[in-house]
Amino acid sequence: MEENEVMVPTNDYVFKRIFGHKGNEEITKGLISAILKREIKEVDLSQSTILDKDIMSDKIGILDVKAVIDDGVVCDIEMQVTSIKDIEKRMLLYWTNMYRAGIKEGDKYKKLKKCICILIADCDIEKTKGIEKYHSKWQIREEEYVKEVLTEDLEFHIIEINKLMNKLDKEEIRKDDKLAIWVKFLKRPKEIRKEELERNMEVKKAEEELTKLERDERERWLAEQRQIYIRDKMAIEDYGYDHGLEEGSKKTKIDIVINMNKEKIDIETICKVVKLSKKEVEEIIKNM
Repeated sequence: MEENEVMVPTNDYVFKRIFGHKGNEEITKGLISAILKREIKEVDLSQSTILDKDIMSDKIGILDVKAVIDDGVVCDIEMQVTSIKDIEKRMLLYWTNMYRAGIKEGDKYKKLKKCICILIADCDIEKTKGIEKYHSKWQIREEEYVKEVLTEDLEFHIIEINKLMNKLDKEEIRKDDKLAIWVKFLKRPKEIRKEELERNMEVKKAEEELTKLERDERERWLAEQRQIYIRDKMAIEDYGYDHGLEEGSKKTKIDIVINMNKEKIDIETICKVVKLSKKEVEEIIKNM
């Protein structure tokens, strides 16, 4: 696996290391301002810690960036590189957990703070296939009086990288689109021109932070471990684990073992997927 495949901001570890790291508040402020289309004055990243053990963890939202912005509004920013069924339900769960965390037993409802979920997707989203624009905003609105919002407390943003890159390639993006330069940085950081960085100082700071990470041997290793984890997870889904084949026939399990071994997935992961012992898996591989 080459270095340039892992040291990119679409790697969710690299993303969090840039935008969720204390000391990088100005960078995160620039990204959130571009998404929400308004100036953000304060950003608190104290809730966005990361531990080495989290790199290979499947805990929900473990590598999300959690930022508290002006007036206590909580933002959850997720970089998603693999397609997930019912992604909108997961976003709603994120929002519910954040919203409930904002109130204690006995508190009045007015203490609840607005929560914003931001999904940056480097994959296709089934629910938004019919929407041409790359950035969609979602709220609770009245069916006929669509301008009437029931509550400002719930707000979702979905940013689809592939849609934006297609528009950039066709030169269909306005030069004053501040979010477009951020998405370009996330997907193709090496293609950003010097004059673009000079016009966007927060993006320039993000690019400088990425360069620092690239030069750090330990950061490169952590990013690579996360990329391996993501690759293996995608392979597991491709071989049907997500569709109930863990209870499948012996032949199905043998086929899964053979295919996963060809992809150089470690034996421990294969055992977990097919629910066979290490000895059984090794025997299948031996007889391939």
